[in-house]
Amino acid sequence: MPQTPRRKILFLPKWYPDRKQDQNGNFIQQHAYAVSKFADVVVLFANHDDFSGPNLTEFDFKKDDGIPTFYFYYKQRITGLNFIDKPLKLILYFSCLFRGYRIIERLYGRPDLLHVHVLLRTGLFAWFKSFAAGLPYIITEHWTLYLPHNASKISFLRKWLSKMVVKKAAAVHTVSQDLKHAMQGLGFQNRNYTVIPNVVNTATFYPENATVLKPKRQLLNVAILNDRAKNQSGLIKAFHKLLPEFPDLELRIIGFGPSEKALKNLAQELGLLNKTVFFEGKKEAAEVAAFMRRADVFVLPSFYETFGVVLIEALASGTPVIASKVGGVPEVFGKEHGILIEPGNEDELLTALRFVLQNPEAFPKGELREFAEKYYSFEAVGKQFAALYETVLFSTEKLPNAR
Repeated sequence: MPQTPRRKILFLPKWYPDRKQDQNGNFIQQHAYAVSKFADVVVLFANHDDFSGPNLTEFDFKKDDGIPTFYFYYKQRITGLNFIDKPLKLILYFSCLFRGYRIIERLYGRPDLLHVHVLLRTGLFAWFKSFAAGLPYIITEHWTLYLPHNASKISFLRKWLSKMVVKKAAAVHTVSQDLKHAMQGLGFQNRNYTVIPNVVNTATFYPENATVLKPKRQLLNVAILNDRAKNQSGLIKAFHKLLPEFPDLELRIIGFGPSEKALKNLAQELGLLNKTVFFEGKKEAAEVAAFMRRADVFVLPSFYETFGVVLIEALASGTPVIASKVGGVPEVFGKEHGILIEPGNEDELLTALRFVLQNPEAFPKGELREFAEKYYSFEAVGKQFAALYETVLFSTEKLPNAR
């Protein structure tokens, strides 16, 4: 049987690591790596930035792990008047995408498929290319905006345009069933919804080869410091209550965000800051992986999540997880890999922490690692995307007006 040719896939992400924010949308970058195992991926990304000089746009290119990545930047401040700059920036955004597309088509040929990551502007561009050039597109959605906690923030115009773009897509992919149902509940209808999970780099996140003697046992939290969403204050309070029972315990919190000052103040008030509670700030993936390997428990007590990539990073590292039973989290792991708790329930959190700390053998590192490799590795997730692409392209190539 002849092998299926490698498809040409153009990624159009709303978020992507760039010179301005090098960790923004890194989970989308991981999707690109997974897909690149089975298809030829090119990434086209545009974002605003502050830069000097007369030019309104700047361009950068690099091969990111072999993936050609085209970066376009447009000025954040043009006139200094927001009511003028806002529409101008929108025009610059789309002009960057059109320019980038022309370059990519000239260098790499016409893509077989456009893969939008996160609505809306990326989807509008893909919809136009679908209409004007007969290019099929699919949408991947990660955004918590569509969950019940945040859906009221969606404007009427955004919702109307999103419905149109979603309806015209060849397929819509979400990272969890929960997000899929949330989008459908808002009226975002498509004939081909599918769920494929997020991905973890198992070459970066892996368990220690041998038992390492540690002076302290560690709880770990990795997330944006946004207490309204991630509930780090609840974790700090629970840790404070747990400490008398486990005096050899410490809590490490990795991340940055709007609640950082308030959370540090809370830890200070409880007499924990830089004694047993440590804020580690922003860390690169390899540094996070080292913390994951050292941790005894990974804790994510969020009020809402679409998926929780850090959970599969912990599992790939052989670290058991405790997480809130919210959003797509219950789809990520089973009771043999960690414990689910009700969001905001401090008693449940304390009970779960006690159990994991007292029964480390209940979650064998090798089994956690095997589970992560089986369902969330580049190979596992990449294969699912390759199958989705073939399904979509088989359908569109059979249409009488397909180009």
